[in-house]
Amino acid sequence: MKKFLALLIVMVLMVSAVGCASNSSENTTPGKDSETSEEVKIQFMHTMIEQERQEIIDGIIKDFEAKNPGIKVEQMPTDEDSYETKITALGNSGELPAIMEMSQDQAKLNAKNEFIDFAAVKEVIDSKGESAFFDGILNVIKTEDGTNYTGVPIGGWVQGIWYNKTAFEEKNLAAPDTWDNILAAAKAFSDPANKKYGIAIPTANDGFAQQGFSQFALSNNANVLDADCKATFNTPEMIEALAFYKSLYEYTMPGSNDVTAVRDAFMNGSVPMAIYSTYMIPSLYEAGKMEEVGFAIPKNKVSAAYGHVGLITIKADMPEAERTAAIKFASYLLDDEVNIKWLHMSPGGQQPVLKSVAASDKYLDNPVIQSFAGIADDIAGASNSLQAFGSVNGKNFLIMGDITSSGIISNAVNRVTVKGEDPAKVANETNAEIEALLEQ
Repeated sequence: MKKFLALLIVMVLMVSAVGCASNSSENTTPGKDSETSEEVKIQFMHTMIEQERQEIIDGIIKDFEAKNPGIKVEQMPTDEDSYETKITALGNSGELPAIMEMSQDQAKLNAKNEFIDFAAVKEVIDSKGESAFFDGILNVIKTEDGTNYTGVPIGGWVQGIWYNKTAFEEKNLAAPDTWDNILAAAKAFSDPANKKYGIAIPTANDGFAQQGFSQFALSNNANVLDADCKATFNTPEMIEALAFYKSLYEYTMPGSNDVTAVRDAFMNGSVPMAIYSTYMIPSLYEAGKMEEVGFAIPKNKVSAAYGHVGLITIKADMPEAERTAAIKFASYLLDDEVNIKWLHMSPGGQQPVLKSVAASDKYLDNPVIQSFAGIADDIAGASNSLQAFGSVNGKNFLIMGDITSSGIISNAVNRVTVKGEDPAKVANETNAEIEALLEQ
């Protein structure tokens, strides 16, 4: 009897062991944590709060999950107005999502806060190849030491001067692509008595004013910081740029002009040229005006375009399984077909960062995009001429994010234009403010 019981116990243990081995095999799936046998879940935070866009992103995520079993991606749509505040709060509490969409300026602040995994970002960019991107795109997203990137570019917009080609031809004026040509056209069209102005430029004390002015400053080789991260807002080149911007104000709508005022003035014909981003395209398309417009970027000593680069950043200090999943998802967003779906959420407004996408028939197969085919090369050229305040010799100083968010520069633009103050005086006082910020 004892021998029978002992044999029975051994048989039960053997069956149990086989069962455990079988269960272990069933729970080990590629993309899952081999120790916990759980799915890897990551969150993707973005500003696409519109239902239609969320549905497109949901489709992208489902396709990704089908190709990467064991990885689950959860959307976190967040209103743009509260985006930075939420990132800071989540970062300070250690609860940042694995993947975040943000601009290059937001990325600078998050890089300073050590929220970004630079090695993971570079791995994604390297897997695509640096040469796959437009040159200007990568130049404005480098880290402070110039060796890494603050995020993975997936789209962006460029800003320049939109102008009515028909109106320019009627007055026999050259395209507004140089300081001289811009000023000459502004004077020629100026007719304030009839509420017609030569140009619409941003002058309100907001970020748009800094963006608009930066193109003229950078085209004159004037920057906010030098290669040693010292304030250079009072150089002769910067004062000259402020003085030129002030002269343009003589031919624009009086007062503090913001995004809406500039766009509306161009759309309703109050001005024949305006400083605005490629987000002007959807409005022009809807109004049937695309064929009559041109696009140029200002040049004095060099050509300079301002642009917003939409980035995907990867959170620092994640468990390896989540980090790997985040790298896979960020890389997936750079697949040409997937990237086209992303860009087509806002056709025309969002421009390609990848050369192959810009030339792709699938990208071009969109009525809005086809409508600006005549100036597509000019817009692509702007992507190669992107420059940004605080970007010097391949370095992007993180402190520039603080300078921008402080409103120091936009205030200087408003003082020179709307308030009519002396450019040299404003430049010196603004430089002192920047120096004080650098010392903090």
